[in-house]
Amino acid sequence: MMSENPELSVVIPAYNEESNVAAMYERVVAALDDVVDGLEILYVDDGSADTTWDRVTELAAADPRVRGLRFARNFGHQAALTAGVDAARGEAVVIIDGDLQDPPEVIPEMVAR
Repeated sequence: MMSENPELSVVIPAYNEESNVAAMYERVVAALDDVVDGLEILYVDDGSADTTWDRVTELAAADPRVRGLRFARNFGHQAALTAGVDAARGEAVVIIDGDLQDPPEVIPEMVAR
């Protein structure tokens, strides 16, 4: 079970990223599971019109480290970032976009610094 305040929160803003939600989750977990003593993965669904939210809730039901925030409509990337950082419980926060344009495998190097 995840502690109240994990060591690291990974905030993932997502807009119409149904095909990337699971892959991002798997890559974040693979990259960080042995690196941090408590992980929170926080998806922020920025009003997606696809099944992004369904994918997030499926992951959250299966893994207590996963949480999701959902906007009723698209408010934009910066609003999603702000909401995610505000809701994050971790002692440190890393933001990575849900489209996999940046590899989650670089997060451990950032955390080490």
